[in-house]
Amino acid sequence: MHDTLVTLMGNAATAIDYREAAAGAVARFRLAVQARYWDRQKQAWTDGPTSFYTVWARRALAANLAGSVSVGEPLVVYGRLRVREKEGDEEGKRWFSADVDAWAVGHDLSRGTSAFRRLPRGELGLMGPQKAAVV
Repeated sequence: MHDTLVTLMGNAATAIDYREAAAGAVARFRLAVQARYWDRQKQAWTDGPTSFYTVWARRALAANLAGSVSVGEPLVVYGRLRVREKEGDEEGKRWFSADVDAWAVGHDLSRGTSAFRRLPRGELGLMGPQKAAVV
């Protein structure tokens, strides 16, 4: 089976929800992606509708996200797109959710600057993401 790989550019819409699980660290957050287009009639850039994606990260990426990303920051996310369908409430409404299993996440450097700091292998597991962010 083939995966649908996507690259999304948007803003962190929620705080990183970081958890330690039996299988390793897991983090998730919502990414707001808003299209912009040139409106010829108005002769100006116009914002289109906003789409929201739930981004999931695991292991070291999860810990690094928790120590590096805050709400509102511009991000670039690369990963596998999954569309989930769920049965809704008692009215029987169905709804869909677009999730991304992230392979890489970074700050969008076209909108600001960032400083990269490599942590020694295994350091995040001992210190946790909050402490690693201030080292």
